[in-house]
Amino acid sequence: MKIVVAPDSFKECLGAREVASAISEGIYSVIPDAEVRQVPLSDGGEGMAEIVTESLGGELVPVKVSGPMGETVEARFGKVGKTAILDVASACGLNLVPRGKRNPLIATSKGVGELIVAAIQSGCEELLIGLGGSATCDGGEGMMSVPGLSNIASGVKIKALCDVDNPFIGIRGAARVFAPQKGADPQMVEELEKRMEIQAGRICSETGVDISLMPRTGAAGGLGGALHAYFGAELLSGIDAVLNLVGFDEEVIDADFIITGEGTSDKQTLSGKVPVGVLRRSRGVPVYLLSGRIQDEESLIAAGFSGVIQVTPDSVPASEAVRPEVARKNISHAAIHFLV
Repeated sequence: MKIVVAPDSFKECLGAREVASAISEGIYSVIPDAEVRQVPLSDGGEGMAEIVTESLGGELVPVKVSGPMGETVEARFGKVGKTAILDVASACGLNLVPRGKRNPLIATSKGVGELIVAAIQSGCEELLIGLGGSATCDGGEGMMSVPGLSNIASGVKIKALCDVDNPFIGIRGAARVFAPQKGADPQMVEELEKRMEIQAGRICSETGVDISLMPRTGAAGGLGGALHAYFGAELLSGIDAVLNLVGFDEEVIDADFIITGEGTSDKQTLSGKVPVGVLRRSRGVPVYLLSGRIQDEESLIAAGFSGVIQVTPDSVPASEAVRPEVARKNISHAAIHFLV
């Protein structure tokens, strides 16, 4: 039996590679002779640079940059020939900010600009930038504040791998949909929406590009819009791009089924997250979804998943569920349910 294990990370808990390993342990405990192909994935968020760089045989380069709350953090970009592979989460990721200190009103994307400068100065002429998992909602204002960025990045080919298809502003925009996940209360959301509207106007005035309602411009707190307007970045589906880069289509040939997963699955999963990307590229192979928390299960089943399993029992508090050793055990145990 051939089983493809292709999960995203369980954010703030386990990386995609660790999740894939835990699922595989569960499979082997029931089917010791199974052929398990581990294909850890990312839709542009945390871990994307590492996953793609390793798949392409490149090297990871550490860089000291400004973190989301102004502190210094060590980010990394991958280098494959003259192509740099970045994920903004390594510079301004939500995982870099303790829960009690999250505040998208002050979180900055400045470190992303610094990471881009470092990659170009290392000799890279093309950038693949993963947009997802950010703690920010500044519309790229922090990124563009980096001295010399506009000149240094001028003419560089940029592809932005977006984890969502949401626009810059509006009901489905960056502030209203994602800021609450980054620590914003309702009043803060309204303030952020006003700021994003002003930023959209500023960007249009400076570049002539109206990114207000353009799909994918709301990715990573509006970084998608800024990269597109200022540098002509091509905004792509992050999961589709990563699936291409890691050779996913070849991995699923002759597979009996696929197990994918993420930290929380709900209706937003269907807007371009890893599981739905895997489902769309499954070539008719049954796809099972395993996630820490499941919401909107009926919508997920209707989308085409052959089965959906919640890893964490409802009685277990989130603070306990995200402990790595607890998560590994729960993931391995949950994977067994797809096999019996």
